Amino acid sequence: MNNLSRSTVKANTYTERIIQFGEGNFLRAFANWMIHEMNKQANFDAGVVAIQPINQGLIKMLNDQDGLYTLYLNGIKNGKAISEHQIIDCIQRGINPYENPADYLAVAENPDLRFMISNTTEAGIAYNADDKLDDAPQSSFPGKLTALLYKRFQTFGGASDKGLILIPCELINDNGVNLKKIILQYADDWALGAEFVEWINEDNIFCNTLVDRIVPGYPRDKMDAITAELGYKDNLVVEGEQFHLWVIEAPAAVKEEIPAEICGLNVVFTDNQEPYRTRKVRILNGAHTSLVPVGYLYGIDKVRESLEDKVVGKFLKDAIFEEICPTLDLSKEELDQFSNDVLDRFRNPYLEHALMSISLNSTSKYKTRVLPSVLEYIKRKNKNPEHLLFSLAALIAFYKGERGSETYEVKDDQSALDFFATQWATGNPAAIVKATLANTDFWGTDLTQFDGLEAIVTKNLESIITNGMKATLDAFVK
Repeated sequence: MNNLSRSTVKANTYTERIIQFGEGNFLRAFANWMIHEMNKQANFDAGVVAIQPINQGLIKMLNDQDGLYTLYLNGIKNGKAISEHQIIDCIQRGINPYENPADYLAVAENPDLRFMISNTTEAGIAYNADDKLDDAPQSSFPGKLTALLYKRFQTFGGASDKGLILIPCELINDNGVNLKKIILQYADDWALGAEFVEWINEDNIFCNTLVDRIVPGYPRDKMDAITAELGYKDNLVVEGEQFHLWVIEAPAAVKEEIPAEICGLNVVFTDNQEPYRTRKVRILNGAHTSLVPVGYLYGIDKVRESLEDKVVGKFLKDAIFEEICPTLDLSKEELDQFSNDVLDRFRNPYLEHALMSISLNSTSKYKTRVLPSVLEYIKRKNKNPEHLLFSLAALIAFYKGERGSETYEVKDDQSALDFFATQWATGNPAAIVKATLANTDFWGTDLTQFDGLEAIVTKNLESIITNGMKATLDAFVK
């Protein structure tokens, strides 16, 4: 059986217009797939040069396959469970700058280069004071990028049309702003001059982004069956869900250069990504966090099973549509579409998410993902959100570590575990609720100050402890 390569399958060749820092699963299942679609549907003609950002990586394996790999997209699409696959051919070559630093810097001399994409983990956009211009290469990703941009500035004499559109995908707030800030710090450290700084500021566009697609990665346990299905060997098979969202905060001109819309891709160009980030945290992450203690104590172990359960599924949908969405400022159409997409993602039969695996640090997750919806709901509606507070009662019960006759390990910071251990030792639900709501270390505020909130949480916790979650939730949902 042949190995996947351009000599064994038909693949397209494209103009190298994109430099990409990162060759891992996420970029290949997300950004490279979109580039592939735009090449195929809109003559984008954008080839990718993939740069290995750290010493250990996949560039050799990628070059052995001539930049080709197979992507499986599995999930709910147009209401149906679908698994489909295709060969992605937008990566033209890969470079390991630790082995070939000259080849890396030579990319800067390509007049066709227009875009930079990166995903170097949340820790990748970081300043390293030890980086120097003559390092081969620099240790940090921003250091490498600064050296490349300076080489480009020198090569083309600071020509304004040779600046890049930089689209980092690292999961930190204001990723583009932070990347630019570090580059300017290196420009100062390395004394690269005022003209270079002006070129960075005036002729390069740094975009803040939000990315969203679940990418489980390499399906090791299914590779025998996949290889038999494909008829070739592929060491870089990657799996992703059907859903995708790329929010790019950028000047309007950037949208004109990236033909995502005409290809039907879920790419949003905006001058303010914050509403979309808030939407994701409140709806997707908030729904997860609201669900975990309720579904688990109800006797369910998986996210998908929770959605399929008549009672738990209705509880979660009501929490999303009746209490979370009304706290957000995007249009009802956008919020409903995103919410229904989230529910489809939770139902994905190809991805099994255990509730316990997403229960880590549940108190801090409730604070950042759910509490803002609670407080905004109170502010806008002048009443308490019953479902989200039911989840808070379930969260307190969850930290007791008991589900019926079985016990389980709760994972959180030791201080949180110690707090709940002390509280549950009292055996008094009302006192536990009061102490928990008043714990400003948890919430950043004293939640007992809100009228009726403590009473609602206490009533639900007392019922969960006395009657069990199943009876309590069944009565609540009805």
